[in-house]
Amino acid sequence: MSFSEKLLTWYSHNKRKLPWRNTKDPYKIWLSEIILQQTRVIQGMPYYERFIQAFPTVQDLASANEETVLKLWQGLGYYSRARNLHATAKIVVNDFDGVFPDTYKDLLKLKGIGDYTASAISSICFNEPHAVVDGNVYRVLARFYGIDLPINSTEGIKYYKELAQNLLYTGNVRDYNQAIMEFGAIQCTPKNPNCMYCPLNDKCVALKEGKEAVLPVKLKKSKVKDRYFNYLVPLYTDDSGKTTTLLNQRLGKGIWQNLWEFPLLESQHEIHLNDVEAQIQTLLPQVNTQDVSLYNTKTVIHKLSHQHLNTKFWIVESCSPLIKGISTFEIDKYPVPVLIADFMKTFKF
Repeated sequence: MSFSEKLLTWYSHNKRKLPWRNTKDPYKIWLSEIILQQTRVIQGMPYYERFIQAFPTVQDLASANEETVLKLWQGLGYYSRARNLHATAKIVVNDFDGVFPDTYKDLLKLKGIGDYTASAISSICFNEPHAVVDGNVYRVLARFYGIDLPINSTEGIKYYKELAQNLLYTGNVRDYNQAIMEFGAIQCTPKNPNCMYCPLNDKCVALKEGKEAVLPVKLKKSKVKDRYFNYLVPLYTDDSGKTTTLLNQRLGKGIWQNLWEFPLLESQHEIHLNDVEAQIQTLLPQVNTQDVSLYNTKTVIHKLSHQHLNTKFWIVESCSPLIKGISTFEIDKYPVPVLIADFMKTFKF
């Protein structure tokens, strides 16, 4: 059997039961692919099911407000995916009468859809002969053929795409594309691949040369930047026991666009209580500060792809009502970064 035929045979016996495998609806396939970008299946599946329940059709998603979409997405990270998801749903409804384009070429015109996603949708839903190339596919091909071209180099991306396209099993494009991705996900895994029971082990170059741990090759990422976040958490409790706080919406093109957070003091380095107290009146002029205290004695380090956020939460007690204060009973309605959500759980608002 050929490389492709072996993968299809393996897939027929080993594929996982996943909800999006029971449909050819491009809306559901698209939704699953966007959620699973940079997200493992076990983490992404509950989000997929919640999105389908909240927005059964692309029309439902398009008509939702952005905060609802961001709130459902909360915890998945890379929030531009959620904003693009929402924008694309509106484009499909407004420009395509609610019907997804049925070709690779037209799918590429949609916001947030690149080569991989267009290939996945067009092949799975419409049986177009376009090979998918994701992290799993890179790994399978690099190991089987012993390729040391960096997968994130311009030359490497072109080479792997051409190779994947040449290997594509045109007799069953839908299953073949899913087969090679599934094979990389559960057989040819990043660490400790199951080489002993691999149907490709007789011709795998990486196994023969002992290169399973070094392939695929990837160019080093740019240097990680350290940032220092100091969140000021204003609190006022009235005579009835009702507590309010303040949240601001992040605007601009930086991280967490349109999500909500506590008032932020970003510094060039780690700062301490006296530094916070010196700036608190400027940052929170509407708060009649009674006391300031550090909540987390150990700095929380929140790791993003190219930056580490060294974070402290400062509790700012106010002795008078907060202007535009938000009840702590209502705070969970706001879409927030996972860093803020984790603090809220720990603080037990």
